[in-house]
Amino acid sequence: MRARIYQLPLRQFSNVGSPRRVDGSMAVNGVGRFADIGDRALGALREMGFTHVWLMGVLRQATGTDWSVAGLPADPPDLLKGIAGSPYAVRDCFDVCPDYATDPARRREEFRTLVERIHRAGLRVWIDFVPNHVARSHHTVVRPDLELGLADDRSKFFAPDNHFFHLVGQGPLRLPERGLGEGRRFQGESAQARVTGNNGVSAAPGVNDWFETVKLNYGWDFTQGPGAGQAHPTREHPQRPIPSLWHRMDAVLAHWQEMGVDGFRCDMAHMIPMEFWTWAIARARARVPGTEFMAEAYADDPARSVRGDVLAALVEAGFDLVYDHAAYGLVKGISAGPKWANDLDGVFSDPQASHRVRYVENHDEVRVAHPQQWGGAGVWAGVAAAAVLWGTGSGAALVYAGQEVGEPALAVEGFGGGNGRTSLFDYGAMPELAKWVNGHAWDGGGLADGQRALRAAYGRLLRLMEHPVQRSGRFAPLNLVNLWNAEFGRAEGEAASGHWLYAWARVSVDGTLVWVVNLGREIRRAVRVQLSEEVRSAMQSRDPSRAVEECWRGSPVAADAVTADSLWLGDLEPFGIRVYSIRQNNR
Repeated sequence: MRARIYQLPLRQFSNVGSPRRVDGSMAVNGVGRFADIGDRALGALREMGFTHVWLMGVLRQATGTDWSVAGLPADPPDLLKGIAGSPYAVRDCFDVCPDYATDPARRREEFRTLVERIHRAGLRVWIDFVPNHVARSHHTVVRPDLELGLADDRSKFFAPDNHFFHLVGQGPLRLPERGLGEGRRFQGESAQARVTGNNGVSAAPGVNDWFETVKLNYGWDFTQGPGAGQAHPTREHPQRPIPSLWHRMDAVLAHWQEMGVDGFRCDMAHMIPMEFWTWAIARARARVPGTEFMAEAYADDPARSVRGDVLAALVEAGFDLVYDHAAYGLVKGISAGPKWANDLDGVFSDPQASHRVRYVENHDEVRVAHPQQWGGAGVWAGVAAAAVLWGTGSGAALVYAGQEVGEPALAVEGFGGGNGRTSLFDYGAMPELAKWVNGHAWDGGGLADGQRALRAAYGRLLRLMEHPVQRSGRFAPLNLVNLWNAEFGRAEGEAASGHWLYAWARVSVDGTLVWVVNLGREIRRAVRVQLSEEVRSAMQSRDPSRAVEECWRGSPVAADAVTADSLWLGDLEPFGIRVYSIRQNNR
């Protein structure tokens, strides 16, 4: 079974409150709750085709909201991005955010109950594991015996058993004033600053740094670069002692496994030594077989921990899935320019395709529906992009909450400004998704007809991922054989085809699926797709008759649409999708 993941940000998902103000407090702007996500909501996700729910933002983060009633005071505002705070500035790795609890004192019990509800719905539960950094104010109330940094030797920038990197000789931390004057101070680093989460080695980080976080030390002096500076066990030096932090992070994973969590989306996994991942993933799976790990990782990030292909290294270390950011960037580049669909062949010919997770949106990327993003192409560009990304792949499909109803992220909610993203840092909502939530009826009662159609289209795509041929068939690209085919949607004034159309097949012993997707906003007239020798050979049978079904729109297929060497589509509308199932009648 291919994982089909719904990224569910707890802060916004069930929040239907209004009005919403810029920099509004939780009391003014509202917040989602664990208790809101009941059987009807989860059943709707399961019915749509999802297999996994990634509960984003579960961990207790640094925040401006005062929960002294539960023994959790607010953080200093100078230390925060936004009023709510980033869910990736974790203040207690063993705790959940009290914002989402009906009774903050019972927040962990409420979270466990939510996990049980998700399991009853037939879905698996993932949460974030944030191994690279914590909030500067990190302090665990759940496991004070595992507090970070208490035994650090602060006279050294790097020591294998230190939990943090200490900026010796640079003086106190000076937080950014955001252009308003001299940097502000944080009492916890009033004597000596620590390195920021994005490897910033300055005691005066800028506003674009991860200034609210502090980097963790896995026994690797990252300033030495990839492949150097290790003081932890390696293949060449297995006798080295395991750094103290490794055991702390293993305890974090064990804690959430005991709470019923099935898997972890691992933040910025490429910045962590691969040896830690090999060790920690093996231990997690020894405790709970089948525990899943997905890596957020970027192949070209200079902060990666290894030379060469860090994505392959993460798979070798045990990750089930790794972000396919290259595929995302290319598909977006076709919509916004200047890329061509032909460019996709190189990205999709991936020997590790079964380990890739593909997405059109996530919390770090812009919304497709935002009018100034994706070339202003609109929501149906997202469906076409998802068809290409998921249909060509054999790994996981990811949908970010709100994508399925065209959430445009138009509001300026606070720290993030109007950047085309749903804010990570502020109390807010997703107004279009709220129309589906419909006062927690979860029935889509407020959606317009076009939004219902959009959601249904994403659901069809997700369910197509379980088609037997799609699941087991090998990927066979078709754009190259159509490069000089003038009937392959060639744009006016262009000498070659394949700017806007992408076509491929899935070929198995059970039959063939042929996909054709228009990634442009112009209709493509009288389209004919030439079939490759590989596809033609697979379609041959002792019985030459074949059954052909168009399984995207369910439209009838003319008897002569499939010939020995081509497939006739007719007109293909903007962002149009066709999926032809061609099976041998003797099967």
